[in-house]
Amino acid sequence: MAVSALIAEDEPLLARALQNTLQRCWPELETPRLAANGVQALEMALESLPDVLFLDIRMPGHSGLEVARELAEQWPQRQPFPLIVFVTAYDEHALEAFERAAIDYLLKPVNEERLGKTVQRLRALLAQRAARSQELHLEQALAQLRQLVSADNPVAAAPPARLEVIRAAVGNRTRLIPVEEVIYFEATDKYVNVVTADGQALIRTSLRELIPQLDPGQFWQIHRGTVVQVRKVEAAVRDEAGKLSLQLRGRPERLAVSRLFAPLFRQM
Repeated sequence: MAVSALIAEDEPLLARALQNTLQRCWPELETPRLAANGVQALEMALESLPDVLFLDIRMPGHSGLEVARELAEQWPQRQPFPLIVFVTAYDEHALEAFERAAIDYLLKPVNEERLGKTVQRLRALLAQRAARSQELHLEQALAQLRQLVSADNPVAAAPPARLEVIRAAVGNRTRLIPVEEVIYFEATDKYVNVVTADGQALIRTSLRELIPQLDPGQFWQIHRGTVVQVRKVEAAVRDEAGKLSLQLRGRPERLAVSRLFAPLFRQM
């Protein structure tokens, strides 16, 4: 069975070295295609639908984790999700979190013996995938990505204090918004839009910085750009295409739920 692969690495010499070493360790593998950055990797992966992805953790445009998350959202429903190997310059202590996620990783510069073990693992996983239902394989891949998204969030020396009030600039005044009044947060280009029953306001921060300050029992991330207050959710609704969205209490808009976070609403 022919196996295809894509390597996403912004350092050309390292990309070529990995490509050549892969061909020695895995002769039957089709010559891996090369992507020079995260944006190109996403486009090429969706175009060629490879069986295996080698993603550099840190790349211009999109990181390897961001590429993986985008693929989870856009991957064709009937196509087996690719096996992902992360390539990283992290030290071994930092890699403990990635080891727990059950997706393989390679440490730069790539060692041929280590790559050989990765190839053995990939072959075994591809054989298992052929015998496993597509739905089960996708759910396993999404579960692994959820673990890696959590592992990628930096852990502060001390947990940040829970936010009680949001300070948002509105014209020449500062609006104070109690957190319990927030219906949802929505990421924009450089801001986060805070939506309440009384209107909206922009704050100059990112969801990545905001999420650790929110009560996880009260605010759930449902998409890479959306965090909702659970008490404001009336129902989770699945359309004919299988996509999930949230119906809010007393509001007309629907909030899209990504594949990564859909299991949060399985019992609703």
